[in-house]
Amino acid sequence: MTTSSTPVCTPRYRLLSAGQIERIHTATLELLETVGVTIGHPGARVMLAEAGCTVRNDGTVLIPGQLVEAAIQSAPSSVIIYNRHGEKALELEDRRLHFGLGTDLAHMYDLATGRLRKSTLKDVQTAVRIADALPEIDFVASYAIPNDSPPNLLYLDAFKSQLEHSTKPIFFSAGGLEDIRLIREMAAAVAGGSDNLRRKPFLIHYSEPLSPLTHTAGAVGKLLFCADHHIPITYTPGMMSGASGPVTLAGALAMGNAEALSGLVMHQLRSKGAPIISGIGVAVMDMVRATCIYGCPEHRLVLSACADLYHHYRVPVWGTAGVTDANCLDLQAGMDWGSSLLLNAMAGVNLIHDVGYMGQGLVGHPAALVVCDEIISYTRRFMRGFELDDDHFSLDTIREVGAGGSFLAARPTARFLRSEHWYPNLCNRSSVGAWQDKGGHDMADRAVEKTRDILRSHVPQALPDSVQNELERIRLHAEKYLKDVTFTT
Repeated sequence: MTTSSTPVCTPRYRLLSAGQIERIHTATLELLETVGVTIGHPGARVMLAEAGCTVRNDGTVLIPGQLVEAAIQSAPSSVIIYNRHGEKALELEDRRLHFGLGTDLAHMYDLATGRLRKSTLKDVQTAVRIADALPEIDFVASYAIPNDSPPNLLYLDAFKSQLEHSTKPIFFSAGGLEDIRLIREMAAAVAGGSDNLRRKPFLIHYSEPLSPLTHTAGAVGKLLFCADHHIPITYTPGMMSGASGPVTLAGALAMGNAEALSGLVMHQLRSKGAPIISGIGVAVMDMVRATCIYGCPEHRLVLSACADLYHHYRVPVWGTAGVTDANCLDLQAGMDWGSSLLLNAMAGVNLIHDVGYMGQGLVGHPAALVVCDEIISYTRRFMRGFELDDDHFSLDTIREVGAGGSFLAARPTARFLRSEHWYPNLCNRSSVGAWQDKGGHDMADRAVEKTRDILRSHVPQALPDSVQNELERIRLHAEKYLKDVTFTT
C-alpha cells in the first residue's frame, strides 16, 4: 500500500529560474510605479490614493511596489470551492489541478444536424448536462452564450441553467453589478442563505481588466463586489500579443502581470484575505489572418511562466487549456487539446478552464467535451507518475517467473493492473479487423455517439421545489428590473 513516504516519480516542469522570476517581478513593479494603470472606477481611485498611490487627473494610478507586495502577502494561498451540496470540490492550492468549461462561445455545432449555428440557451443546458456526467470535468460553465436570451438576461439565464443541470461548482460571467447581484441572490437561495454561501462558496466569477493597462469601471465594480461578499473571483488579463499587448513574450508577460497584480491590489485593499485566483492570459494576434490564436506554443510558454510566477507568489493560478483554433473535430483539434492540457498540468495550473473550446474561442461542439474528458483522464494518469517501492519493483516475481516466462498469471499482475495501466473510454485499442467489423469509426464519430448516450441517459439531480420556485421568482424580477439597464463598462 502506498504511503506518504513511498517514493513516486511524478512529471512536472519549471520554465523559469528563480532569477528569471525576480526579473519579471522587478519589471512588473517598474511598470506599475512609472507607467501605472488607468482605472475607470472613481471609488477605487480614492481607495488607492488613500493607500499611498499617485492618482493623476486622467485616471492613471501609479502603484508603489510595497502595496503590491502587501497584496501578494494578504491574498490567500488556498481557495476552496464547494459543490451545490456544500461538499469540498476544488482545492486551488499548491500544484493541484482542476479542469472545467469556459463561458462565452458564440457558435455551436448542432448535435442533431451537424451544422454550425449561433449558440442558444439550450446549448448551455446541453453542455452543463454533459459536463455534469463526465468524471474528469471538475467544474461547469455556460460553455455557450445564450444568444436567444434577452441581452441583459443572458448571463443570469446561463447561471440559472447551470444551477438546474449540475451539482458541480460553477464558473460564471456577468454583465455588470446589476446582474451579478441577482446571480449572487440565486446562489444564496441554493446554498441556504448568504452566510452559507460565503462560508462554502460553490461559484467563481470570471472578469478581466482591459489590455493595455486599463481597469474599466464595470470590471472594477464586479471585482470589489466579489471582494465585499467573498465570492471567489478570477481576475486575469486576456491580451493579444502584437495587438493589445507587446509582440515580445517577455513584454507581454510583464505588462499582463502588471494588469493582474494591480487588480490584486484593489481586491485586497477592499477586503484583505478575500479569495482570488490570478494569472495572465496571452493569446497571439495572427498578423496574416487578423485572428486571435489560442492553440499556439507562445500561449503555452506564457502560461507556463505565469504558473511559475504565481507559485512563487503563493497565489492560486488560472489558465486555459483544452483549446484549439480548429473549426471542427479534426486532427488539429486533438493536437491542440492534448498539448495544452498536458503542458498546463505539468506547469501545475490550479484552475484550467475553456476545455473544449474551438475556433479561436468562438466555436463549440458538445462532443468536444467528451474528447477532452478522455484527454484529461490520460493527462491525470501521466501526472500521477509511478511508484518506486519494493512492491512495485516486484523483484521476487521477476525471479519466480524467470527468463522466458509469462507474467499473465503472476499475482502482482492482477493486483496492480488497474492502478498501473490506464484504460480509455473513447480511444481505439481494437485490432484493425475488429475495428473494421464495428464500422471503422474514428474518434470523432465515437465521441458524438457517446455524447448522445449521455444526453439520453444522464439526469442531473434536480433542485428542491422551494429553491426552483425562488429561482423563478428572481428570474421574473430580473426580467423587469434589467429590461432597460445599461451595464457599466
